Amino acid sequence: MRHLKTGRKLSRRKSHRTAMLTNLAASLIKSGRVKTTDAKAKEIRPFVERMVTFAKRGDLHARRIVLSRLKDVLAVKRLFDELGPRFADRLGGYTRILKLGFRNGDSAPVSLIEFVGEEAEIKAAKKTKTAKAKTRKKATKETGKTVETGETESQEVETEAVEASAEAEDTETEDSEEVAEGEEQAADETAESSAEDEKKQSAGEENSEKSE
Repeated sequence: MRHLKTGRKLSRRKSHRTAMLTNLAASLIKSGRVKTTDAKAKEIRPFVERMVTFAKRGDLHARRIVLSRLKDVLAVKRLFDELGPRFADRLGGYTRILKLGFRNGDSAPVSLIEFVGEEAEIKAAKKTKTAKAKTRKKATKETGKTVETGETESQEVETEAVEASAEAEDTETEDSEEVAEGEEQAADETAESSAEDEKKQSAGEENSEKSE
C-alpha cells in the first residue's frame, strides 16, 4: 500500500528522477521560465519554492544547503543575489504554472512554469534589446553617410587636382608655342637682314666695276 508515499515516479528511477528535477530547477532559476510537461512542472514547483525560502534567509548555511541540492554555482548565485531579495516581502507562491495545451507527437499536456514578476523583466530586456538595435542601425547609417561624404570629398579633390594639372599643361603648351613663334620670327628677320646685306654687297660690287 502507498500510505504517505507522495510524489510522481515520472517513469524514471530515483537517481534519474532526482537528477532531472535538479537540472530543471537550476535551468528555471537561471532563465526564469521553463517549458515542460504538467507533471514535471507540478513536481518541480515545491522544490524550487523551498530553495527560494532558503535564499530569503541569505546566510552561509542556507547557501551551502542549496548548493548541495542544486549543484550549480550560477543558479545559486542568481537565487541568493536576485530572487531572494525580490521575494523578501512575499510569504509564498513564488512561481506560477501556465497551461499551454498539448505537445505534438504524444499529445502530452505542456505547461510553462515561471517566477512571479519575471514577465516584467523579460519585457524590460526586450525593450533594451530593441533600443540597442535601433541605436546600432542609426550608427551604421551615420557611418555610411560619413563614408559616402568622405568618398565624394576625396573624389572632388582628385578632380580638382586633375583639372589643375590639365590647366598647367595647357599653359606650358601655350608658352612653348609662343616661344616657338618668337624663334621663327627671329629666324625670318635674320634671314631677311642677311638677304638685304647680300643685295647691298652685290650692288656695291657692281657699282665699283662700273666705275672702273
